[in-house]
Amino acid sequence: MELKKKENIGWIDLLRVSACFLVVFAHCCDPFVARFDSDRSTFLQGCALGSAVRSCVPLFVMMTGVLLLPVRHSMSEFYRKRIGRIVVPLIFWSVMLPVLYFIYLNYIATTDSPTIDLSTFTWSMTLTKIYTFIFNFNYDTTPLWYLYMLIGLYFVIPIFGAWLDRASQKDIKLFLTVWGISLFLPYLKMVAPALGYLGNWGNMDILGVCDWNAFGTFYYVSGFIGYLILAYYLVKYPLQWSLNKALAIGIPMFLVGYAITFGGYLVMQENFPGNYAYLEIVWLFGGINVFMMTFPIFVIVQKMKIPSSPALSKMASMTFGIYLCHFVFVQIGYDLFAAVLPAGVPAVIHIICIAVVAFFISYLIVRGMYAFKPTRRLVA
Repeated sequence: MELKKKENIGWIDLLRVSACFLVVFAHCCDPFVARFDSDRSTFLQGCALGSAVRSCVPLFVMMTGVLLLPVRHSMSEFYRKRIGRIVVPLIFWSVMLPVLYFIYLNYIATTDSPTIDLSTFTWSMTLTKIYTFIFNFNYDTTPLWYLYMLIGLYFVIPIFGAWLDRASQKDIKLFLTVWGISLFLPYLKMVAPALGYLGNWGNMDILGVCDWNAFGTFYYVSGFIGYLILAYYLVKYPLQWSLNKALAIGIPMFLVGYAITFGGYLVMQENFPGNYAYLEIVWLFGGINVFMMTFPIFVIVQKMKIPSSPALSKMASMTFGIYLCHFVFVQIGYDLFAAVLPAGVPAVIHIICIAVVAFFISYLIVRGMYAFKPTRRLVA
């Protein structure tokens, strides 16, 4: 697998930038999706757009697989370089985002935001959010869930990398087949109770998962690790498709995945109102429908002859920083456009405006931080 050829760099950079913008866009949809039955039209618009961009995080993970596999360093060196690179930004933004939220909501925002409970943004609560980041992310740092997950992937990448060095194409395809089966687990878990499954001592999970064991049958071969291996496979063994064939197969595949994602969310919302665990089933990144939206995008962009561009490469290098800092600007953009756009403007317009502005402001901030060596490590 060779990624240094100029003809390959363009599509990788484009996917990185696209995935980053889709993440920002997805977060811009969330306040509108949260309207549910209080404003059905707004909810439907937010849900329709939010469902369309669920491939954002899997594409990010696939870029990690493209860029890091196979591993050419020792395990200790890999951990030092990759995890060390993640820990400093994680600490910095776990502190900075709650502080920015506190300052904005208490001293800058001119009206109460209808999307959040302002009582959770006192200084005392802000301090609590800052020091409890060692346990998990919080609302203010929502996007940082990805960093906790990414560190976990980094732990196992050298192990899988050693296997990939020796694995045949058939071996990798077999692993991807097993992983593909795991993509149906969210639906199997939902269907089981309808077929009479009663769970174990109140725990309704399946395939060996119970209160004393979180590691079920497919635990070790499911989730994001499959996207890593899939990306490696598609680069090492590119599909022998023309761009036209990729489009002919990929577009219908994406549309079917989208129909399941959007339609499924509506069905869940209507039949299980208030059950957020069920609502998220069709939006899970580890579900078959999201895979059906992710795979075509990756393959189609891979087949496109995108020339290397210094400007695109520069922006691609900043996507990690944009991801880290954008969330607070989504909140600011939501409040801003709610105030300046005339009443009756469709939610679609709000979402697009918020996404473009939040992405652009985040880009400017990251570019400014890149200019100084002490701050560069916080976004790179």
